[in-house]
Amino acid sequence: MESSRSYRTTFLVLIVGLVVCFLANLSLGSVAIPIKDVFASLTGGEVSKSSWEFIISDYRLPKAITAIITGAGLAVSGLLMQTLFRNPLAGPFVLGISSGASFGVALYILGGTALGISAGVLGGKWGLIASASLGSFGVLLIVLAVASRIRDTMALLIIGLMVGSLTSAVVSILAYFSKAEELQRYVFWSFGSLGDLSWQGVSILTICFTVGILISIFCLKSLNAFLLGDAYAKTLGIKHSRARLLIIIATSLLAGSITAFAGPIAFVGLAVPHLVRQVIPTSNHIILLPSVILGGAILMLVCDTIAQIPHSEFTLPINAITAIVGAPVVIWLLVRKKKLMF
Repeated sequence: MESSRSYRTTFLVLIVGLVVCFLANLSLGSVAIPIKDVFASLTGGEVSKSSWEFIISDYRLPKAITAIITGAGLAVSGLLMQTLFRNPLAGPFVLGISSGASFGVALYILGGTALGISAGVLGGKWGLIASASLGSFGVLLIVLAVASRIRDTMALLIIGLMVGSLTSAVVSILAYFSKAEELQRYVFWSFGSLGDLSWQGVSILTICFTVGILISIFCLKSLNAFLLGDAYAKTLGIKHSRARLLIIIATSLLAGSITAFAGPIAFVGLAVPHLVRQVIPTSNHIILLPSVILGGAILMLVCDTIAQIPHSEFTLPINAITAIVGAPVVIWLLVRKKKLMF
């Protein structure tokens, strides 16, 4: 395994890039705010305009923090799944967690017609978060129950995909019988959004993210061992079933909470681990994990800055921007390197 010392420069560049992207995200938007006023707002100084202080503290700052958590959490989830299944096409949602959240939201929004009630009476934004959380938690329970009974990791992957297909089919049926207003609301939720969270929501999301990252750190030795095969991992004293369950729990906590609070944001979890491996050619998860956290946060901040279209009142769907911005970069790196690091 490579020493982390040889990657200090890369880590420093990533940290500086994260700070620059964070400040740019706070500065740019429909109202351009000078960097000096952004610094003043963050450090408790005097901002030139009171409206700028309100925009930064009540809207842009919680949105930027949500972007960092979302990008980092999905990227780590993707890394965990790609390592667990030893499949470069695996992402944070292969276990059906996102589909479960979508199913919960579909029942909340689209199920009103069938149940004869209005989703609006059930709690608004917090109703969406609660329904998405319950849906993802329900799928997690199914996956954990299956994981405790089967030893084949690839069989678990297939079962996760089947659960996702099943929930997607039920969502399609609900959408078919739904009213246009309900369907539109569900579609808007599926676009993903980073700007709808209050500080209370950001705090809860931060707690879920922190717990998920701590579990991931605890699994670093197991992740490195899994790259060499299950048999070799056992010779190192790794308890395969226990480690697999912890990885699944960490992924579910990260991906499930992010989907509940920010919507189903695709591409980031699949692409960022590959982007990082192209820049940092290592398989050591002690190095990969912090790199993926920084890379995911940077990518999401860049995409959110583009989505809010500086000097314009329009905001594009973040789910579309992540793929439009990230996909060409991944293709370019793979063409230049001519091989996939894994």
